Amino acid sequence: MNIASKVETLQFKPFFPDQGKRVHYIAGPCSAESEEQMLQVAKDLVAVGIDVLRAGIWKPRTRPNSFEGYGSQALPWLAAAKKATGLKIATEVANPHHLEEALKHGVDVVWIGARTVVNPFSVQAIADALKGTGVPVMVKNPLNPDLKLWIGAIERIYASGTDYIAAVHRGFSIYGNSEYRNPPRWQMPIELRRLFPELTFICDSSHIAGNRHLLEKVSQQALDLGYEGIHLEVHPDPDNALSDAEQQITPATFAELKRKLIYRKFSSNNLEYLENLENLRRQIDEVDDEIVMLLSQRMKISARIGGFKEKNNIALYQPERWNQVVNRYLEKGEMMNVDKKFISVLLNAIHEESIRIQSEEIHRKDEKLNP
Repeated sequence: MNIASKVETLQFKPFFPDQGKRVHYIAGPCSAESEEQMLQVAKDLVAVGIDVLRAGIWKPRTRPNSFEGYGSQALPWLAAAKKATGLKIATEVANPHHLEEALKHGVDVVWIGARTVVNPFSVQAIADALKGTGVPVMVKNPLNPDLKLWIGAIERIYASGTDYIAAVHRGFSIYGNSEYRNPPRWQMPIELRRLFPELTFICDSSHIAGNRHLLEKVSQQALDLGYEGIHLEVHPDPDNALSDAEQQITPATFAELKRKLIYRKFSSNNLEYLENLENLRRQIDEVDDEIVMLLSQRMKISARIGGFKEKNNIALYQPERWNQVVNRYLEKGEMMNVDKKFISVLLNAIHEESIRIQSEEIHRKDEKLNP
């Protein structure tokens, strides 16, 4: 299914008042553990400069017997931090009761977590409860890389009358090992932004990284891609946090990280930049036109090969030939400074389409023989 053909144009409002001028930060502990903890971290973070103070109240954990938050009894702790510092406060909600409780205690922003986004019934229930509240909502990506689920959750929240919406990229669960807790798979949020260019994008660097050492790398990658905000877990004593200790940092470390990150603008009025960019983009357009033309020619040849294979009763997939092609172009790509992984992905896509075309050619001839 072509997702782009099914997506309606939605009129989102900027999630942050001065969006497009600087990086915006949402920071705070993974979980609200006590009023003292929330007051301490709030005072430390307001001194450094953040936009929203976050903390988990209801914590959906993968396995039972883990710390699942203190629930509604922790909401006054957030309210106390807000009163002491003037910071806006945010927490995760997974059902209408959570939303009602959060708003009752003055929560300014809510987010819908990855585990909730996968369930359209849950998202719809929250969307129904949001009607008339005007509260801004952050929608995290689903656990698995399913763009339609992410879009569907955003559309449901938007249909509730909520137009202050942000997409939060927190990475995706995979089976196997990775340097990340949740590999980012940047191509998915890039595609979402193509479909919704006015939507605010925030990177939850903590959940992507899963450890403190990758936070700067992940955050800067997000800013390089034009994200408007960074979402980080900050705790006064991370090593002794009740949840996700490895990915939390101290307020001092947060301040240092903030100083290092470089904000990227979307455009510039510099004439030299604009002229050079336009010239280079014209060159890219010319190369892309040639690539499409050559791909068309290649697929026409693939169709002819399919016809010869059908005539001689030969299997479509020829492993020995394909290995020769892959090895040849991996070596050639290396000689021309083209990344091996990119070459591999590109070749696999071309090969998949070639097999599809050859299969269609064979079946077309079979249908003529056996109408």
